[in-house]
Amino acid sequence: MHFYTISELKKLLAHKKISAVEVTQDYLARIKKFNKILNAFITITETSALESAQKADEALKAGQAKLLTGIPVAQKDIFCTQGIKTSAGSKMLDNFIAPYNAHIVERFNAEGAILLGKLNMDEFAMGSSNENSFYGKVHNPWNIDYIPGGSSGGSSAAVAGGLAPAATGTDTGGSIRQPAAMTGITGLKPTYSRVSRFGMIAFASSLDQAGPMAQTAEDCALLLQVMAGFDERDSTCSNLAVPDYTQTLNDSINGLKIGIPKEFFNAQGLDQNVTKTIEQALKEYERLGAKLIPISLPNSDLALQAYYVIAPAECSSNLSRYDGVRFGYRCDAPKDLHDLYTRSRAEGFGKEVKRRILIGTYVLSSGYYDAYYRKAQQLRHLISNDFKQAFAHVDVIMSPTAPTPAFKLGEKFEDPVSMYLSDIYTLPVNLAGLPAISIPAGFVNDLPIGLQIIGPNFTEAKLLNIAHQYQQATDWHRRHPKMEG
Repeated sequence: MHFYTISELKKLLAHKKISAVEVTQDYLARIKKFNKILNAFITITETSALESAQKADEALKAGQAKLLTGIPVAQKDIFCTQGIKTSAGSKMLDNFIAPYNAHIVERFNAEGAILLGKLNMDEFAMGSSNENSFYGKVHNPWNIDYIPGGSSGGSSAAVAGGLAPAATGTDTGGSIRQPAAMTGITGLKPTYSRVSRFGMIAFASSLDQAGPMAQTAEDCALLLQVMAGFDERDSTCSNLAVPDYTQTLNDSINGLKIGIPKEFFNAQGLDQNVTKTIEQALKEYERLGAKLIPISLPNSDLALQAYYVIAPAECSSNLSRYDGVRFGYRCDAPKDLHDLYTRSRAEGFGKEVKRRILIGTYVLSSGYYDAYYRKAQQLRHLISNDFKQAFAHVDVIMSPTAPTPAFKLGEKFEDPVSMYLSDIYTLPVNLAGLPAISIPAGFVNDLPIGLQIIGPNFTEAKLLNIAHQYQQATDWHRRHPKMEG
């Protein structure tokens, strides 16, 4: 049962083949058995999950089921959950009990989802390997000696390992797509503003975006249907109508124009076995009727430099107005959370967080703002324009999600530049605010490889359709790790 998709579980529940309580009990048992190996969960909400499951069965019996009634999900521990610890993977918030729910948590609750618990992550979402958590590193279910990607590594490991059928993640520079690729699941980063950030502890406010992580594009469509939509509490949230993301999944992609950026296939550190795997995926799209068109994104090689100025600068400035503290993370939350940061500053941060705060404070300091931050924003504009020009000729852009498969735990921990290069294909998308999805596309050395599909703003339905058609023609998303415990 633990590798059923959401769509499959919904059918079983609707036809009374299984109960919500049975589904929940199965996942809780799976978590108890394997979380000690993967370390994917920080908090397990067993009692409330079973209570929610009983209510779900009552709703199903009464014919009052909603979109996710009876479906277990797990939330990245960056989203506030009322009455439940919300730590953001940091010692600083180890005792923080959120006084309210994040917007997307409200949405999941309203649609009948069952919360299994809160997922491990790099501290304050700063990291690409999930080795930067106060609660310990997370392990990849395909090989526990390897990273699961980050910062949403707990989310990717939980779904890939069958500890949850679905999870939420956040993506500031690739933190949904990169871990999805490295664990062989599907992860969608929506257009910036498509999903409210209310109640999500911020890293870099102009880049952060919440999104779904699941086994299939079809499941991500169901999850995004719940997550997307206007929220007046987030001033950046779009008021555009939310389409039915499942309605167009089966549309033909014959004639689809796919842009192949030469810069992405000649990038530093690209594993040639990854290139071969992605080329095979692209040939599958050609068999489905798509056309491959060479394109150029000439400023994409500047994304890494621009991102690692803008993101640290934003996180350093977010809380600078509170108590003169310049270590800064801003949460769109009540002032008591800001006060908590201030009171807890003596407890310290992990190495990666300290590194980024130092960079951010430096680039915003007197005499350096124009030389670094302003120039980085100009590069961001150039990168965005490259995408706009490309989308005048193609429907979507495809590339590897990451330049290599997952690497060994500890291999790059002391080498931040090498670590940052694992996000070279995902960073430009965040700087441009675009939607993108990563789907399983094969294996290299028995580790999963992801294909990234990038679209223009608010084309999530099209991306999900394109991903779904590939998954109807292949079975990479149906392959699961063999775990022992």
